[in-house]
Amino acid sequence: MKATQISRFNAFLMLMLILFWGSSFVVVKALLNEGLTPIAIATFRFLLAGILFIITLLLKKTSKSDYGLLIRKRDIPTVIVLALTGVTFFFTAQYTGISMAGASIAAILVCLISPILITTLSVKLLKEHLTKAQMIGIAIAAIGTFAVIAGGTLSIQHGESFFLGSLILLSTPFLWATYSLVGKRIMQTYDAFLVVAYVNILGGLFLVPFSLAENSLHLILSISVNGWLSILFLSTTCSLLGYYIWFHVLDHANASVVSSFLFAEPLVTVAFAITFADETASPYIIAGGILIFAGVYLVTTKRTGSSLHQKTPEAYAD
Repeated sequence: MKATQISRFNAFLMLMLILFWGSSFVVVKALLNEGLTPIAIATFRFLLAGILFIITLLLKKTSKSDYGLLIRKRDIPTVIVLALTGVTFFFTAQYTGISMAGASIAAILVCLISPILITTLSVKLLKEHLTKAQMIGIAIAAIGTFAVIAGGTLSIQHGESFFLGSLILLSTPFLWATYSLVGKRIMQTYDAFLVVAYVNILGGLFLVPFSLAENSLHLILSISVNGWLSILFLSTTCSLLGYYIWFHVLDHANASVVSSFLFAEPLVTVAFAITFADETASPYIIAGGILIFAGVYLVTTKRTGSSLHQKTPEAYAD
């Protein structure tokens, strides 16, 4: 039985993970300021991450000869859907949203709306039931989302771009909910890290045609040293090391305890965005974020410890 409390070392690892994932939004914005397109950033990040995952899987196979590296043929379509919804489409939409609405808004909408949407869809697809508190939480979060988008659109100079970017960002919780619910069963069939590796590898490969279509692959030749360091940061700490930390800590503590750290991710992003990206948060955005946070708390309180939390972290925002 897993511990209901988390050790100091694992708590430290989770704090590092939240710093990695929370800062990733701001790192992406810095890459956008270098002239890279959202698709180019996602492509370069996940092609590099894919290579790192392949090397890691081969090392795992070397150290443990019975470690399986293959996915059954019947599960390949499911893995393809996971790669498209969890990487290819998800990060294209997320990075596009960051370029139009900003890192802070992206973190609030991506990280906090996803668990609410997963809960709502579970009622329909998995025949689960909502408590009264959960229904109130969904309503509060909906009001908070409206406040963030409407308030930001009115208070930011380029309101039209902000509004469109926010709408694009709102597609990411739907993509992540699809990824989470579709992946729930397959994550229980295979080693979870193996599935995540396949998703990263295939997701990166599926991004290549989009980069070719927008003619952005040549931008790889113009990336500065700082740009490459940023891409390496996203690939190494947010993708490979991030999921190593996640699954390591899950092996030693309850999922409900581990998942609670993820609610701090938007706060980290906002702090980094204000400090390093010259972003500002209007009172509407702050109030809306607080409402969404309160709604998420009410919605997820009754769902702690579920396999959904254990196998698919709610904030693949990184």
